[in-house]
Amino acid sequence: MNYFITGTDTGVGKTLIACALLHGYATQGQRVIGMKPVAAGWDEDDLNPDVKQLCAASNIAAPVGQINPYSFSLPLAPHIAAHHAGIHIDLAHVIAAYHELAVQADVVIVEGVGGFKVPLNEHEDSADLAVQLGLPVILVVGVRLGCLNHALLTLAAIQASGLRCAGWVANVLESAMPVVAENIAALKQRINAPLLGIVPYQVVPDIQRTALQFISLP
Repeated sequence: MNYFITGTDTGVGKTLIACALLHGYATQGQRVIGMKPVAAGWDEDDLNPDVKQLCAASNIAAPVGQINPYSFSLPLAPHIAAHHAGIHIDLAHVIAAYHELAVQADVVIVEGVGGFKVPLNEHEDSADLAVQLGLPVILVVGVRLGCLNHALLTLAAIQASGLRCAGWVANVLESAMPVVAENIAALKQRINAPLLGIVPYQVVPDIQRTALQFISLP
């Protein structure tokens, strides 16, 4: 019951949906933990905000080095951030950290960085990481202008990698987004995977638990 969360772009709500899933499985009595293999961009505490949210949504503790094996201060594409830090992102190290988490939890939700094909080093990208993890993929579609093309290209990349799309979530990113229903209907017609939910545009406290109201656990 472990999943890899990817998105149609950066900033489309991967962390939001990952945390909502963690909360959902925790309410079923499962031991849950979130993982962010690579993160770029630190806050005033010298930590990545996504990693902090995943830790807060998890109900078991683990070393930060397992939850987030690679973290970079600059909010850049991961391979560029790693180059600036003089570090090589080694997927074998990430896979080892994942297996250390998997023996501690019933559910591990692994959140990718950026989109599905973001480079991680000179030769490998986020898709390669997902393949090596071998997890079913949940696609977060940021519903805004251009989402149809982005969603279908991402889905094609997931399928070309030989991975199963376990479901997708439509996350509405703009309060004034026109014809939301029509865009989602077009995707439903073309994506051969369950629509797990439609999360409306929202700015509310505890947004992750609120998002859980709109999605089904895969």
